[in-house]
Amino acid sequence: MGFPPGLAAAVAAVGAQQGPGRAAPQRFRSFPSLLFGSRSRVFARVLRGDAEKRPVISQHTTAGPSEAGFDGFDLRPELLQAIADAAFTSPRPIQAQALPPALAGSDVLGLAQTGTGKTVAFVLPILQRLLARRRPGPSALVVAPTRELAAQVHAEFERLALHTPLESIAVFGGVPIARQARALRRRPDVVIACPGRLLDLLGRGVLHLDGIEVLVLDEADHMFDMGFLPDVRRILQALPVKRQNLLFSATMPREIRKLANAVLKRPAVVELAHSRPAETIAHGLYALGEGEKVGALERLLAGKDFRSAIVFLRTKRRASRLAQRLDARGHGAVALQGNMSQAQRERALQGFRQNRYDVLVATDIAARGLDIAGVSHVVNFDVPNTPDAYTHRIGRTGRSEQTGMAFTFVTPSDAAAVRAIEKRLGTSIERRRLAELGPMECGKRTAAKERQRADPYRARPRKTVQRPILIQPETPAVAPTQVEQPAFGVGVIDGGTPQLAQGLERKGDARRPSRRHRRGA
Repeated sequence: MGFPPGLAAAVAAVGAQQGPGRAAPQRFRSFPSLLFGSRSRVFARVLRGDAEKRPVISQHTTAGPSEAGFDGFDLRPELLQAIADAAFTSPRPIQAQALPPALAGSDVLGLAQTGTGKTVAFVLPILQRLLARRRPGPSALVVAPTRELAAQVHAEFERLALHTPLESIAVFGGVPIARQARALRRRPDVVIACPGRLLDLLGRGVLHLDGIEVLVLDEADHMFDMGFLPDVRRILQALPVKRQNLLFSATMPREIRKLANAVLKRPAVVELAHSRPAETIAHGLYALGEGEKVGALERLLAGKDFRSAIVFLRTKRRASRLAQRLDARGHGAVALQGNMSQAQRERALQGFRQNRYDVLVATDIAARGLDIAGVSHVVNFDVPNTPDAYTHRIGRTGRSEQTGMAFTFVTPSDAAAVRAIEKRLGTSIERRRLAELGPMECGKRTAAKERQRADPYRARPRKTVQRPILIQPETPAVAPTQVEQPAFGVGVIDGGTPQLAQGLERKGDARRPSRRHRRGA
């Protein structure tokens, strides 16, 4: 016996959510489950006729990577060639679940731990769409919270679009805006931008967003933070109403998800334990006094399992001072903080990636999205302000299913912050003793000097000026006489006392020779 017309429409709506070629789950096929099952609210809205007024969020949380690799997504040959060049063998869980709805043109909200491959999950659908129907750009806009993340996303676009005619550009502060304006006049296909510079270019009339087909908000929780919300709203007002929206982030608090639902239209939610860090990371807490932190850090850097580390601090000044102190003590350290110019930031990151530096001392601008291979340690020199910041920080290690270590230095005043972090993790963090660390190794200055010569742009300590010290031989006391003046302007007067000549003496220095002595009397 068939269903009534209203329930038949409800069944059709559920079948559409499952995606093409997939049958509805067994629990939706019986009449009682249609009325009282987990989807009963959706059916009630359909019967009332207001199903289109409120977004329906479908969750996919159990699917794994495709056994057929990336060939199962029906990607274009140019993209498959770039994937092979990048040595991507099989999609990650976030990619396997987000690619099908994104390639179909649906809105996607992707929630997963940092370092799980979210960037590829939105880069491939954009390139696939633009290759199918290319027109003068820009056609896709990616908004990122930091310059470093924008540059990294741009590099991923260039790598996967290597065998295609598509072009991308990254625009952010710290770079001459005239250069970026000239690049935008060439109408690139994809624009990756930070909010501030994007609004500046819009205000100057250099960039037009009326042709945008796809919008990506990377690190969406940070973009929807109260500090970025006004800028995000202004950007959304400049975009066409009809577009595809892709939001990816490592964390998405409940209140922020409500705000995201106002932008997304019937999104597919891919959620992979996004509130917890990767399981490949070992955590540890060291209870220390403020004066013990530097010594403990040096012991960690001298460990046998140390390869490279990112050390996080709260303020720019503390980060710069710690980097200088570590570098002076023989560790290859470089700072990364907001007061540095864009060129200095790029040199620091490039040097760290190329192993010219072993330690990157940074503020939270390096906590989001940076993908640097081989980082064995993340050290929270200062406890992060929020549990989400802790997740982002330690996500710089243990990436791509590699192991990593995350250590946090805590003082008695950090007890409340530690409890909040452990509540978010759902477990307690192992307490470790300072005595467990091995003795601090020295003698790294030779390697540091070699790195100094290899990088001519590296900051060097200020040189001290060595002033010549004049030693006057003892002579018997004689009457003051005129003596021959040396080339550097120092003479002997008044019984053998060295004095500065009149032309070189500074104010307040030795008393002037008398007029009789100057005349040679």
